[in-house]
Amino acid sequence: MRTNFETIIGSERPVLVDFYAEWCGPCKMQAPVLKDIAAEVGDMVRIIKVDVDKNPKVAAEYQVKGVPTLILFKNGKVQWRQSGMLPKQQLLSVINQYK
Repeated sequence: MRTNFETIIGSERPVLVDFYAEWCGPCKMQAPVLKDIAAEVGDMVRIIKVDVDKNPKVAAEYQVKGVPTLILFKNGKVQWRQSGMLPKQQLLSVINQYK
């Protein structure tokens, strides 16, 4: 997972990573928002999900303490991050800054 993850976030295209857990209520509410955003932004931004319970090393490396945590990467570098659920418009505003 880790090598694949580093390849994905190393892209020139921005990558929004949703660190989540199956048991997390706010994560379940964030999922349809991310799906809508993915449909709206198309190929300009890649959105991936990382289950913190199945990938604890990746979560620890990026100091994910709570879920959901959203991190936007570009060229392998963290451009933005926030924990907690975000509404669609706020998240689109962040994404638009980096695409």
